Amino acid sequence: MTALPIRTTHGSPIALDTAVVEAFQTRVRGALLRPGEAGYETTRQIPNGMIDRRPALIACCAGVADVRACVQFAQEHALLVSVRGGGHGVAGTAVCDGGLMIDLARMQGVRVDPVHQTVRAEGGTTWGALDHETQAFGLATTGGVVRSTGIGGLTLGGGHGFLMRSYGLACDNLQAVDIVTADGRVLTASATEHADLFWGLRGGGGILAS
Repeated sequence: MTALPIRTTHGSPIALDTAVVEAFQTRVRGALLRPGEAGYETTRQIPNGMIDRRPALIACCAGVADVRACVQFAQEHALLVSVRGGGHGVAGTAVCDGGLMIDLARMQGVRVDPVHQTVRAEGGTTWGALDHETQAFGLATTGGVVRSTGIGGLTLGGGHGFLMRSYGLACDNLQAVDIVTADGRVLTASATEHADLFWGLRGGGGILAS
């Protein structure tokens, strides 16, 4: 039985048996990529070529249940974690060295409610994709000036955009966030539910790479 060296939040590396990693794969619908496997190199790369980090595992999440399983697995083994939304963030926080990278790139569902003039979008959605859907209904909101920017990172970091002088920052137009917390719970944070968490999220730049 082989083992995968992996970095923990304590700074010291541990070795996860292949059987443990394979058992983790059964808990997620999306692919679980390891160094040397097909898709690993392209998934770990971001537009900033100065960032060259190599996660021990990349979980290509297919939905909220996958994200929750990843957070729980990371808690069980004290793994270092990074989260990739759209992957545009130049600081490189989407990619960690030796830990678990939670990749939301396949979660790009967008649903527009033209009656209430709102839109719901998954964490891997880019502003280009969101604008494509909202503009079909004659709607728009403050978003990124670069189409490939992810909605999550930009909104949580404030969110400058072309419409901000008239309608405020992206975070000013945020109504609610469905979030997986560090203890593995799935919560909805808004002005009326978990309001303190919602307040923090609207200024939590850096926790999710755009």
